[in-house]
Amino acid sequence: MNRRWWIAPTLLALLLVVSGIWGYNQYTMKNRYEVALENHYQRLFFDVKKHVDNVQVSLSKALVSDSKEQNVLLLSQIMNEAYFAQDKLSQMPITHAETAKTEKFLNQAADYSYHIIQTHLLGENVTKEQREALTNLQKNSATFNGELAKLHASMMESNFALGELSNKQSRRVEEGNEKVFQTSLVSMDKQMSKSPELIYDGPFSDQMLNRKPLGLGGNNVSLEEAKRIATDFFGKDRVARLEVFEQGENASEVRIPAYTFHLYPKNQQKDLAVYIGVSKKGGKVVWMVNPRPVSKKTLSPKQAEEKALKYLKEKGFESMEANYSLKYDGTILFNFVNKEKDVTIYPDLIKVKVALDTGEIVGFDASAYYLNHHERTIESPHIDETAAREKVNVDFNIDSVRLTIIPKGKNEILCYEFKGKHNGADFIVYINALDGREEQVLQIIEDDNGTLTF
Repeated sequence: MNRRWWIAPTLLALLLVVSGIWGYNQYTMKNRYEVALENHYQRLFFDVKKHVDNVQVSLSKALVSDSKEQNVLLLSQIMNEAYFAQDKLSQMPITHAETAKTEKFLNQAADYSYHIIQTHLLGENVTKEQREALTNLQKNSATFNGELAKLHASMMESNFALGELSNKQSRRVEEGNEKVFQTSLVSMDKQMSKSPELIYDGPFSDQMLNRKPLGLGGNNVSLEEAKRIATDFFGKDRVARLEVFEQGENASEVRIPAYTFHLYPKNQQKDLAVYIGVSKKGGKVVWMVNPRPVSKKTLSPKQAEEKALKYLKEKGFESMEANYSLKYDGTILFNFVNKEKDVTIYPDLIKVKVALDTGEIVGFDASAYYLNHHERTIESPHIDETAAREKVNVDFNIDSVRLTIIPKGKNEILCYEFKGKHNGADFIVYINALDGREEQVLQIIEDDNGTLTF
């Protein structure tokens, strides 16, 4: 009887100790995730500011420079910095609608720079109208930098945590801290909207940005239908709950208007949300971002590519091939393009990001695909491969040749794509398959983090 009397309290005490240790471990793990997530968002924020700083400086230099050679170098830097800024901005815990005009500015800064590079390569000088357009872009970049500086000061004064935008742990955060961040972003977007329309023949000209997406099809879907689509896309059995994400006053101005949601996975820290957007027309999942921290990297790039390709097939994209990749923050981002009748179609682009710890897909962006995908009548080449080869520099050692469709302004062009080497460096040369004109030359840069083209 005495033994039974002390067994029960002892077991209870042991259970309390075990539960205490478990609770402490869960609390510690939660704090680690929150710190890792906050550090990730802070790094993205400062990266955006650094890239926009560089855009502003290079635009200022380009306005002073009178040398075509120097301008080509500066404009190339603007292109790269603007693309990097947009990529980092897209990973922030904010809606696409609130940054629609800012993303448009970054796209146009890159694309207009490329447009002027092309005119320089044809021997033309910068015109008065082009210089005015560059001046407006420079003023916008200065405005953007000023607003980012104000936003940073506000964040420091209020001890603001970017990670709490996705956690939404309290009404104070939702109504206070979030307001600091979103108000500044809306202010930036309003400033960006004051830029005059750029008239030129490029994929991010206002005429192209204002066109209707070609690949959505179907009728408009309701909010409830979009909720179901988002849940099914992520995996019904993996979803704990779904919440509508505030779309913002500029929701109608994005290229693909979408319902946006916070989706909370069952097997993930309960306050860490996945962001997902479903197009209002056609009900297509346009993008998905899972900002979860990535632990120890165990997958190779090849294994990650296989998982990304399998994921695309499960989502109905049957004829996709990987082209370029980039590793960062424990993930690898792949560019997949559509292939039809042995022709690689670059405008039909889908980006897939894979976590290198488990192989989970933590990023998906099909906006370019849905903007451009349509039924195409692909012409037969007017010149054969041998004739196209004669248009390529004789010192260019060719490794591979294939037919591709590349974007050029409002049009798409059928080209022979020649990959090879010149003086030890890797390049791609595109020769128009209809008239033999050299359309584009890209340099391939490969390092431990992946493959990029410039």
